Amino acid sequence: MERNRYDAIVVGTGPNGLAAGITLQRQGLSVLIVEGKDTVGGGMRSAELTLPGYLHDICSAIHPMALMSPFFQSVPLQDFGVEFIQPTYAAAHAFDDGSAALLHQSLEKTARGLGTDEQAYLDFMGPLLEDMPRLLPGLLGPFTFPEHPVALAKFGLKALPPATWSVNRFKTKEARGLWAGMAAHSIQPLENVATSAFGIMLAAAAHLYGWPVPKGGSQSLANALSDYFISLGGEVRTGFLVNNLKELPESKVILMDVTPKQLARIAADELSASYRGRLNSYRYGSGVFKVDWALDEPIPFTSEVCKGAGTVHLGNTFEDIARYESGISKHIESDKPFILLAQQSAFDPTRAPEGKHTAWAYCHVPNGSTRDMTAAIENQIELVAPGFKDLIKEKHIMGPAQIEAYNPNYIGGDINGGVQDIFQLYSRPVLSVSPYRTSASNIYICSSSTPPGGGVHGMCGYHAASQALKDIFKIQIPF
Repeated sequence: MERNRYDAIVVGTGPNGLAAGITLQRQGLSVLIVEGKDTVGGGMRSAELTLPGYLHDICSAIHPMALMSPFFQSVPLQDFGVEFIQPTYAAAHAFDDGSAALLHQSLEKTARGLGTDEQAYLDFMGPLLEDMPRLLPGLLGPFTFPEHPVALAKFGLKALPPATWSVNRFKTKEARGLWAGMAAHSIQPLENVATSAFGIMLAAAAHLYGWPVPKGGSQSLANALSDYFISLGGEVRTGFLVNNLKELPESKVILMDVTPKQLARIAADELSASYRGRLNSYRYGSGVFKVDWALDEPIPFTSEVCKGAGTVHLGNTFEDIARYESGISKHIESDKPFILLAQQSAFDPTRAPEGKHTAWAYCHVPNGSTRDMTAAIENQIELVAPGFKDLIKEKHIMGPAQIEAYNPNYIGGDINGGVQDIFQLYSRPVLSVSPYRTSASNIYICSSSTPPGGGVHGMCGYHAASQALKDIFKIQIPF
């Protein structure tokens, strides 16, 4: 490759790599983003995985954090073809007996559906929603001295306890189940400290912004970010897999949208031995097992309200889900997993031929698990949607090995870029004044292995780029 001179090079076109490139390019720098695959996107890709005409999201599907993200709010996504579709209900929690609890965009409607827990839910989430908009920039970034200490303290009192402790404020099966489904997005045992934070953030996202589906698939979001970056004067090169930093053109700074294990390998010659050792001690989390289906008809849920939910959580009661997630952390697998199920085609007709449908689901499994969870997932769906199996035209299966092969960032099937427990939430990838810096003064890490962690929000890339701008180019940008 020709040795062009760039101000900055970003490796990887996931949401954080694209966010980093955009943030740098906005300051008038010359920026190149390189991508190993032939298309941009990282975890925001869509493809016909099963049959022609059936468009499936390969990784991310529902995007509550996209509308919540201060970075995404600063990008004119609509001008570049993004249309977010809001399902009738943000999410539903389906119980084995055919009933369901609903997460509405309205706080009040959600609370009313929880029976005798109505006031408990209002008391829990209401004050948090009032403070959330001003807290978001701080919550979605590295640890800093808070601008709103009183509001942050109120948030912390509810967010820091384990989800197994917070659930005790609720008495009904519906409220407890709904809480379990949201907190279990943490992909860790619900008895872990700060798992309540994940449930709070997702509930707040629903009430403030909804849980939208990008029309045409998650790829449309990736394409829009890439097109916006190019419109600013940036350059994207796909089909360029970086195995060693010496393969890159010259630049003043390099930002890596990779996880610690990959960074230690790709930049082995540039990083100090002690820093590489810290990267190699980084802890990865549980993996996922994912199935996509091409269906003849919509999923026939027993509960009618589930048909209007973009996301449906399955796993029955809080106790059942807590037991399953705790077992996964101990490498104990069962036939009754907690499942995250999305039915995008029910709201976006571009996903399947007329009258046909797609479905997307995954469950958590031990990192690197080789167990086939297809039957367990389908049996769980069949329990709450009798006749589901008869509608399957074709399916596409990805276990942890296939997920990592698709995207090397997903080590052992870990889609969060590492465990997001209290010990590794702000110290990812290493404990440092700035987690985005490395031992090399011109190399930064901008992946979900940095704060604020996993999710399609771009904030890891934004903060890494902001740090590089300050250090290398002496440019300080306010958000």
